[in-house]
Amino acid sequence: MRATAVGSVRGAAGLLTAVGLGHTLWYGLVEPGIALAFGLLITIGELARRDPREHHAPTDRRPAPLASAAALAYALLGQNAGQPTHHGVLQIVAVVVAAALAGIVPHIARGRGPAVDHLARRVLTVAFAAVCFQPLYNSGRLEERLGQGPYLVLFLLCLLGLTALCEAVLAALLAGARTGWPYGPLLRDELRAQLGIGSAICATGVVMALGVAGAGLWALPVFSVPLLLTQMSFHRITAIRTTYRQTITSLARATEIAGYTPPGHSRRVAALSCAVGRELGLSERELTVLEYAALMHDIGQLSLVDPVPDGATALLPAAEARRIAELGGEVARLTGVAAEVAVVVERQADPYREQPVAARIVRAVNAYDDLVGGVRHPSGSLAALEELRLGTGHDYQPEVVECLARVLARGGRDRVVPVPPG
Repeated sequence: MRATAVGSVRGAAGLLTAVGLGHTLWYGLVEPGIALAFGLLITIGELARRDPREHHAPTDRRPAPLASAAALAYALLGQNAGQPTHHGVLQIVAVVVAAALAGIVPHIARGRGPAVDHLARRVLTVAFAAVCFQPLYNSGRLEERLGQGPYLVLFLLCLLGLTALCEAVLAALLAGARTGWPYGPLLRDELRAQLGIGSAICATGVVMALGVAGAGLWALPVFSVPLLLTQMSFHRITAIRTTYRQTITSLARATEIAGYTPPGHSRRVAALSCAVGRELGLSERELTVLEYAALMHDIGQLSLVDPVPDGATALLPAAEARRIAELGGEVARLTGVAAEVAVVVERQADPYREQPVAARIVRAVNAYDDLVGGVRHPSGSLAALEELRLGTGHDYQPEVVECLARVLARGGRDRVVPVPPG
């Protein structure tokens, strides 16, 4: 069903693009100066887009906010310096697609181009906004009922709210089909993202459209500079977060290099923990804490004189496992990680009813990897899961174990996307 939905989304976007380009080529551009100005701004926004490999979210979340805002502004443009405009929905689609492709080509040449789904979402959301606004405005009914005052602005904001909802639904649908993750948590994360950068994009789109309506095309650079500067700031923040994540990944490998844990154990636990966290509906921020804690969950073993056999803390007596976890929490705090991460590392060996959710996940997934990785059930994940189920009375939360079972049944242990090494 998801594959059918994705095919429908891509097919609708492709058909709309073909019709829009064909119509514009046949009849020519209406008001080419306006089309060129907005097209140039969209192209600049795409050229300044963030590299999709710089972040690890499952969806391509607004990496080109300036291009998105300019596209929405063109869809909501009714006047230029007080004079009515006459471009239609199909020309809007054609200009947005052509300008976006012009800005994307250099990224594709460097092997960093966005997915087709990104352009499909852009086409459909811009077309949605244009279809809701242009016919009403061009017919005169919108101006007759709302005028050019605050009611028109309120109408535009409501329309952009619906457009943002449409964007979130499409993004979650496409991401769910690509990753196999539950649709509900993905939609919730998309809606939360809309409250951040999405709100800035929508507000800038409205301001651009109203500014051009009153002052002409000279308003475009004035209102686009703040969003472009914001985009550059996001670049820097993303670079800092990437470096921070690579540092934590390198610290996590210290236990492997020292021979305390098997190679790849921490990365496997982190990847599978994040998959279980998504299954449970954790937010992106909670997943980040979970990932960092899972990467560092064995760091307390560096304080041991004699390594644990095969690094399998899940098979130790409860008191010994808790002591290693507390040592790991202290080490984590000394490295300067967030306090939430250190708490999860510290409490991963507690009874699950006393643990935060992230610690429950790390404990169950770590035990599963210890059991399957050659310690007790080297060839039987079903046997390992059954042993975890037997421990749900005290050690493992039943919901976490069942989510782990669903993740493994859906993709298999070897198909869980690994955390890239630092």
